[in-house]
Amino acid sequence: MDMYGFYTGKIFNAHEYLGAHLENGGCVFRVFAPGADRIEVTGDFGTYEMNKIYDGNFYEAHVDGANRGMKYMYRIYSGGGYTDHCDIYGYGMELRPGSGSIICDLSEYRFSDDKWMRSRSDCRRRALNIYELHLGSWKRKADGSFYSYDELAPMLADHLEEAGYNYVEFLPLCEHPCDESWGYQNTGFFAPTSRYGSAAQLKKMIDILHNRGIGVIMDFVPVHFANDSYGLRDFDGTALYEYPHTDVGLSEWGSCNFNHSRGEVRSFLQSCAFHWLNEFHIDGLRMDAISRIIYWQGDERRGVNSNGTEFLRYMNSGLKKQFPGCMLIAEDSTDYRGTTLDTGSGGLGFDYKWDMGYMNDTLNYFRTAPQYRFDNYHKLTFSMMYYYNERYMLPFSHDENVHGKATIMQKMSGDYDDKFPQARALYLYIYAHPGKKLVFMGSELGQLREWDEKRGQDFEILSYPIHAGFFSYIKTLNHLYLRHKSLFENDYDPKSFKWLECSANQGCIYAFARRSGKETLAAFFNLSDNEQAYDMPLSGEILINTDWNIYGGGQEVNKKLSRAKTLLPRYSGILVKTADELF
Repeated sequence: MDMYGFYTGKIFNAHEYLGAHLENGGCVFRVFAPGADRIEVTGDFGTYEMNKIYDGNFYEAHVDGANRGMKYMYRIYSGGGYTDHCDIYGYGMELRPGSGSIICDLSEYRFSDDKWMRSRSDCRRRALNIYELHLGSWKRKADGSFYSYDELAPMLADHLEEAGYNYVEFLPLCEHPCDESWGYQNTGFFAPTSRYGSAAQLKKMIDILHNRGIGVIMDFVPVHFANDSYGLRDFDGTALYEYPHTDVGLSEWGSCNFNHSRGEVRSFLQSCAFHWLNEFHIDGLRMDAISRIIYWQGDERRGVNSNGTEFLRYMNSGLKKQFPGCMLIAEDSTDYRGTTLDTGSGGLGFDYKWDMGYMNDTLNYFRTAPQYRFDNYHKLTFSMMYYYNERYMLPFSHDENVHGKATIMQKMSGDYDDKFPQARALYLYIYAHPGKKLVFMGSELGQLREWDEKRGQDFEILSYPIHAGFFSYIKTLNHLYLRHKSLFENDYDPKSFKWLECSANQGCIYAFARRSGKETLAAFFNLSDNEQAYDMPLSGEILINTDWNIYGGGQEVNKKLSRAKTLLPRYSGILVKTADELF
């Protein structure tokens, strides 16, 4: 390992030196703990004293007979006592409530996804339709237990192919002690959670998905870590990975904030990101709560954390050089400019930024009673005022389906019968709008129960015609999105979008056009609670109508649109392919 690079935060391969590595019939253990008085490695193979090496800040032990599958921990002595810690560079951990690390051989599974890996890209000019998923609560076995990674893979691939999603984004897969954290408070940053099996089983799942043409994104948490005593907190008896002062050291979630001013911390996080992209063939990392790195505690009033932004630039630049086809996605809810600007131009170097403003404005509009929507008309037009400032992704994520916020379907204004036509119109608006797409599992079913990480999704509701019709609509809409370049190829080109109607406040009517090459599509919406006649400015083929009876609406299927007055039903939308010149 490049020791100078490690200390200065310049390397991406610290895990290849630190941690537990099988060699010559045994295992070599190495740990970085400058504040320790002494360290032992203790496990199924016994207890061994570790020797100081290099500059005295690193410890090493060679243990003959230590083999794959054995459990171990580091017993770190400092200040007159000791604490047992897991291996924070370890490749495996035991199932909670256990806290020990496990010796792993990551070479035991061989991928067969060469074709996928050669052709993958950041999707800037490709369709990107992401299905966000929490592995433990997508489907459960009849007895309530978890499926393994590889057991879930074929079922998940079948569902994604049928529904029309070409990427899946997993909530964090790193090991974590508490199910209720959903993986966002980690102890094993290099270790896949053992809830669903081994590293080899996770690799098999990703391999299966890739061979079915489905990309894999993982949530990555470079902001904070679990405060459990066996993890990173006070690792060597000092604040080695976290800030020493609680005013910036503790997060709003009760976890410990990473100290990004330390080179050792940067090297740790950069190596972790590299590990998932390289070892597991992950196609992209969605980085959680990036605003907490950009600004001190995420508070713009406290100013930009220059150490944090420098870390992001260096890490993102390095990852893109090593994995040009990977995606780096920021969950950044602030107005910080340059999140998706190239690092060479002073930006942070992300490929995409979640458009939280768009998500909030859109949902607030659809939860508003129709008699008040004319006053809120421009909640649905405002996004295009700033849209080209960044490369935005349109996220309707797990956070909008939990903790009393209600599911997307529940958020629709009105009673049960009114929610479905509005939700159909909502999703057409989302998929016709510029920007890459992300929806949370269950949304495609029209789920009316908030997400609970303790149980699977309500697939049984598809036995009800109204939910079956809604799922059929979502499938059709998703596949239209994947097929029509006008809906994705020029997402970030202002010349590819045009408003056709953005001032019909009283009628709550909206219309806009998208184009790519010779193809032009136009979307029209009546989001009032009254049927309205509208002077259609074009003719063409209706690709989808949210009110067709095959989806639970009231109209017979008719794909022809003439340039004439057209009746737009209440809470409805249509997507039209036209040969008329609109641009």
